[in-house]
Amino acid sequence: MSQEPSYNKNEKNTPPRFGNRPGNGDDPGQAPRKGPKFSIYWIYAIIFAVLIGVQLFGPFSPNTANIDQDYFQQVLKAGDVDKYIIVPNRNLVKVYLKKDALSKYNDVLSKGTSGKVSNDGPHMSFKIVSGDAFADDMRQFYTANPGVKNVSKVDPESDFLSKGLSFLLPILLFIGVWILLMRKMGSGGGAGGGPGGIFNIGKSKATLFDKGTKVNITFADVAGLDEAKVEVMEIVDFLKSPKKYTALGGKIPKGALLVGPPGTGKTLLAKAMAGEAQVPFFSLSGSDFVEMFVGVGASRVRDLFKQAREKAPCIIFIDEIDAIGRARGKNVMMSNDERESTLNQLLVEMDGFGTDTGIIVLAATNRPDVLDTALLRPGRFDRQISIDKPDVKGREAIFKVHLKPIKISESLDIHKLAEQTPGFAGADIANVCNEAALIAARKGKAAVDMQDFQDAVDRVIGGLEKKNKIISPDEKKIIAYHEAGHAICGWFLEHAYPLLKVTIVPRGTAALGYAQYTPKEQYLYNTDQLNDQICMTLGGRASEDIFFGKISAGAQNDLQQITRIAYAMVTVYGMNDKVGNISFYDPQQETSFTKPYSEETSKIIDQEVRQLIDDAYERTKKLLTDKKEQVAKLAEALLEKEVLFQSDVEALIGKRPFEEKKPLVEEEKTGELVPESGEISAGVPPYDSDITNKSLP
Repeated sequence: MSQEPSYNKNEKNTPPRFGNRPGNGDDPGQAPRKGPKFSIYWIYAIIFAVLIGVQLFGPFSPNTANIDQDYFQQVLKAGDVDKYIIVPNRNLVKVYLKKDALSKYNDVLSKGTSGKVSNDGPHMSFKIVSGDAFADDMRQFYTANPGVKNVSKVDPESDFLSKGLSFLLPILLFIGVWILLMRKMGSGGGAGGGPGGIFNIGKSKATLFDKGTKVNITFADVAGLDEAKVEVMEIVDFLKSPKKYTALGGKIPKGALLVGPPGTGKTLLAKAMAGEAQVPFFSLSGSDFVEMFVGVGASRVRDLFKQAREKAPCIIFIDEIDAIGRARGKNVMMSNDERESTLNQLLVEMDGFGTDTGIIVLAATNRPDVLDTALLRPGRFDRQISIDKPDVKGREAIFKVHLKPIKISESLDIHKLAEQTPGFAGADIANVCNEAALIAARKGKAAVDMQDFQDAVDRVIGGLEKKNKIISPDEKKIIAYHEAGHAICGWFLEHAYPLLKVTIVPRGTAALGYAQYTPKEQYLYNTDQLNDQICMTLGGRASEDIFFGKISAGAQNDLQQITRIAYAMVTVYGMNDKVGNISFYDPQQETSFTKPYSEETSKIIDQEVRQLIDDAYERTKKLLTDKKEQVAKLAEALLEKEVLFQSDVEALIGKRPFEEKKPLVEEEKTGELVPESGEISAGVPPYDSDITNKSLP
């Protein structure tokens, strides 16, 4: 019997998003859709257009015929002109004819709507260059024709409309453009990118999740972070019921900093906090404060806390706070005044003279070493909540969360999956679950089984399997003996990781083959363990040297790993007699340009690292020489089958001479310490982000 998915359980009560819209005629109970509202601005636009037309094209005179000055002088000479009016400000002359002479010019004059020439004038008009030039021309005309009566009249028309429009038009145009820009920018269409646009660029870009806003993520979706959840839930509880804490004299913490590697669930915890908290929740990224304009970051910080004070009690979440919280004054050449002013404003808002209670700042970062010390002090970030990669119990809980939407087979053992994925963060586990579902769907399976998860982990760690990559037989033989050397060293070294799988199938862009192990979940390493790890990593190079008498470029990744481990043993862990119990570890990289030791000490460090690796290489060669027969047997089996699991290696060379020590886990019910149950399934590779076991690039 299949259960209805949780996210669809309220589907019947959810109204349709696009159905039954108002006015579509489907719902008789709803009011019909209203037509567009009439706007008074249309009347203003029409009046404005008419005024412009009158100004540009003159008065509305449909019966006026357009003539030239010569024709006018002929009509004036014939004595048919009653009067003519000179309009000097418009460079126009209006001609009025005698009533008895209208019939003579019936073909020239314009007729009205009735088809007859109007008795009222003006009947003709023509343009002149200027009033003075026309007066000179007419003076010469009357001198040449003394019998013609002067019937001229000067009547300048009022030019108030023209002057008013010339003054008001630019102002009205500017106001219109301004109103358009303000509306455009206010609607989020401007350069500001959000509400307020470019004219409100100093406004905060924080997303507000208020009490009525639904966030689907809750604390039930956060697994493997029990301690961090307790800390965060306490902050939420403080905001919900502050009297329970203040009654004893306690104060609300100013802030909490979530610290941890990428993919461990810092942002997810904040989302769950937003979903669980019944208080306003402001969420934004550290990069939202950064802008090309000077002073914008500090202005956005002020606006953010102003909004928060209006909504108090509330929570502010700043993701990736290292974008604005970097230490000041570390490097003068790389300093950024804009970022530092933003940080200064944040420091003042969190704990300054003008701070208020009821605002909690929650921040997340994966680089706490670069943050400013003033930001980390109590009073600003009172708590630093460490979120590390999950252990076995945490990974099992995370697997259960991500496997809920996936149809898995009944034979799938989630506990074994958790055992076989050490070093996986929450994001890695989510990726593995998704890849397994895709692989199963590609194969046409009805459910996702263990083999699909094995292939998914292979895909995540090693990359896509290159089945069509052509490798010559000689190269394939070198790869086989290289990987057999790794496997034999891991098999016969006491402190090496247990072998899971060895393969010579090429994967990804570089790996031609690799041996996979299960790294132990331990926090302390002694010198023997680190030396065995170096020897195991050098097993491939030593095997090539023994069987072929020459070495290849396949040990590039191996050499990088052993160099990092060896230098850490000498300079960080103090595991060298000559260098002594000294650590040159610099978490904040303050001495990146200048070494904290002399040139003589640097030479000693290089010599000791080289001696350490040389001793490990000789030890590895001696071990492989003694086990030469087993190496050859394993390599030939690899050339034949390409993939060997732990059980196959046991069948070929016998069981591992050292017992596998499993960690103790706490039994929840009895409280007794009992060994973990379950065996390691063959074929599932381990995962360690820091130290991988890929052999050939």
